[in-house]
Amino acid sequence: VRKLPWLSLLLRSARSLCRARFVEGQSQGPLTPSAMENGTGPCAEERPREVQETTVTEGAAKIAFPSANEVFYNPVQEFNRDLTCAVITEFARMQLGAKGIQIKVPGEKNVQKVVVTLSEQEEEKVEPKESENPAPADQPRIAVVGEICEEGLRVLEGLAASGLRSIRFAREVPGLRSVVANDASARAMELMRHNVQLNDVAHLVQPSQADAGMLMYQHQRVSERFDVIDLDPYGSPTPFLDAAVQAVSEGGLLCVTCTDMAVLAGNSGETCYSKYGAMALKSRACHEMALRIVLHSLDLRANCYQRFVVPLLSISADFYVRVFVRVFTGQAKVKASARVKFSAACGPPVTPECEHCGQRHQLGGPMWAEPIHNLDFVGRVLEAVSANPSRFHTSERIRGVLTVITEELPDVPLYYTLDQLSATIHCNTPSLLQLRSALLHAGFRVSLSHACKNAVKTDAPASALWDIMRCWEKECPVKRERLSETSPAFRILSMEPRLQANFTIREDANPRSRQRGLKRFQANPEANWGPRPRARPGGKVASEAMEERRRLLQSKRKEPAEDPAQRAARLKTFPCKRFKEGTCQRGDQCCYSHSPPTPGAAADGAPADCPETSNQNPSGPGAAAGPGID
Repeated sequence: VRKLPWLSLLLRSARSLCRARFVEGQSQGPLTPSAMENGTGPCAEERPREVQETTVTEGAAKIAFPSANEVFYNPVQEFNRDLTCAVITEFARMQLGAKGIQIKVPGEKNVQKVVVTLSEQEEEKVEPKESENPAPADQPRIAVVGEICEEGLRVLEGLAASGLRSIRFAREVPGLRSVVANDASARAMELMRHNVQLNDVAHLVQPSQADAGMLMYQHQRVSERFDVIDLDPYGSPTPFLDAAVQAVSEGGLLCVTCTDMAVLAGNSGETCYSKYGAMALKSRACHEMALRIVLHSLDLRANCYQRFVVPLLSISADFYVRVFVRVFTGQAKVKASARVKFSAACGPPVTPECEHCGQRHQLGGPMWAEPIHNLDFVGRVLEAVSANPSRFHTSERIRGVLTVITEELPDVPLYYTLDQLSATIHCNTPSLLQLRSALLHAGFRVSLSHACKNAVKTDAPASALWDIMRCWEKECPVKRERLSETSPAFRILSMEPRLQANFTIREDANPRSRQRGLKRFQANPEANWGPRPRARPGGKVASEAMEERRRLLQSKRKEPAEDPAQRAARLKTFPCKRFKEGTCQRGDQCCYSHSPPTPGAAADGAPADCPETSNQNPSGPGAAAGPGID
């Protein structure tokens, strides 16, 4: 028994020595892919031989990651990574352009290059002397992909996992000074070093193994801050936001992803309040509300340090939300946050009950109330992606989403949905063009929303919108006798509309993104498409357990399908009510029985819930006391 602790201590020492030798071996040279796949590199005894690695090519990067779920990787997020590369590219163009540095993107027609060519043609007319050399200051400085720009951007990816995103930055985004790929996992650090060597970006990408929050706290000094910080955690990013708003430079770019949409969409209001400082409501506009809650949370944390955020682009896509904001310092702007960006609790602005449906109001927030996009910046990104569609694999979807964003009303928070309006009054759903035309005829503005396919974003008051729905109900009447007097539908339809709606289709009711047939909303491309399980040691076993759990829980709430023959035989045991009344026209094709019951069958063989069969022979024995008599 005494030898067991010593044996355990000996094994731990051997593992530590093996890890130390592996770190020393990194300086001698990178591991070859065959050595990593077969486990023949340093510390091979710790890696089971059956754990193989898979090579994935995304964008300009080639990444090796374990087939087991030891390091997190989700191919569905390619749209997220493509969009981030496009945004950082335009941000670098803005930042370096102020310093007189032009960026050169592969496949992009550079306008500045034409200017240089014209100046060269003018120089041909006036031939300079051989002894005269052009001054270096007169030559435009150009930043290209894959090269270090001394005045370029310093980028931090706080949760890098396999390093895919950081390597794509180094190989696709020009004007970078350095990229720090950080992760707290030792296995992720091992993979990042291999992938950096595999893609020949060791001069730009610096792997780091540290806690993301502590690493950002260590870069609070102005001279050590990062120009771009990218946070894409598994779940909520709230543990890292306080450090992020302090570690980003003045006017720097902060990119944040939130995948805890169940919390942000209102399924757990108290959890949302504890993480983001706001109550989320379970409504049809929950996706845009999630964006505004995240922006409010970022601004609230920045205000603690006399800083504030300015949104450039806010995206709700798939199973996550993604925001791109710039962080500035300014005491006056910080003081204005409580009055402009989200309203202070100065008193109830409405009565306890809704004036239209009579239901009680629900209180949510606080949340961001200003525009969530910078349309000028969005237009630049859209123009760059449209001019170079071969740069990204998801360029078609990026174009569609950004086009819808440029069509959104920037000063109108949240939105309605067509099915929500129709379901409230239990009527048929009007077409999108009919409702948009009615709002335009009434003099209001209306737009779509990238967050929801059937969204209606409008500056029309609720009273005008319900008047339009009342007019639509008159064309498609609802059976009022079926409505409860306490239902919202009864309360809304009991009032006559004061606005006469015109549902004639207008040409400007159909948005340009819809006319052009752009890919605006993503369809699920594969089975089990969505978030992936969290990475963990021994990921292969965890993945198998997850698949087994999915198999056991699949369709657990669904009753097994009944055999058609058994169902037909079961229905034939019940008498047909219409045959008894003489109105059944189906004859032998009727699924119920048309046979007259025998005197004894009325009480003995008929089901208890069939009063019609019992009433056919009221004088039969036991009929008065039968269980089927009401």
